[in-house]
Amino acid sequence: MAGVDVGGGETRRHTKGKKKKKSRRVGIRIDMTPLVDIAFLLLTFFMLTTTMSRPQTMEINLPPEETKVEIAESNLLTLRVDSKGEIYWSIGIESPKKIEFAGLRTFLRDRAAANPKLVTLVKVDREGKYSMMVNLMDELKLAEISRFSLAPLLDQDKALLAKVKS
Repeated sequence: MAGVDVGGGETRRHTKGKKKKKSRRVGIRIDMTPLVDIAFLLLTFFMLTTTMSRPQTMEINLPPEETKVEIAESNLLTLRVDSKGEIYWSIGIESPKKIEFAGLRTFLRDRAAANPKLVTLVKVDREGKYSMMVNLMDELKLAEISRFSLAPLLDQDKALLAKVKS
């Protein structure tokens, strides 16, 4: 709250000249305690009612090192992503075919429905963007494909893609 200090101030008198009466100085004091109380009340209110966003993560199960898994070629769908972000798919040892990112989800759903034992191998070029791999993994999740593996794009794959492009 505020308070006004109206002390009994003394007037000064000069011996020369006219006698002037000086006005009294009024001292004003503002109590800041209620303002601080409200500030801390609002601070604690917002701290306790705000929900903190948790980071969204994807759980990946990694196999032990030196583990070899044998998969039939007819059950292996390979998605290759080059450095420009172009996606190519093949099943087994077929020659890769280009697919647009927009139609990838429906393609993956159709393939998974046709073959329930389907395992997807995602090969991404190291010179490509990291966001492309993340977007591809998101599409796999949205297509409800839980069995997939990540691998780097090897020189053999790059040569294969170069043959398909030309």
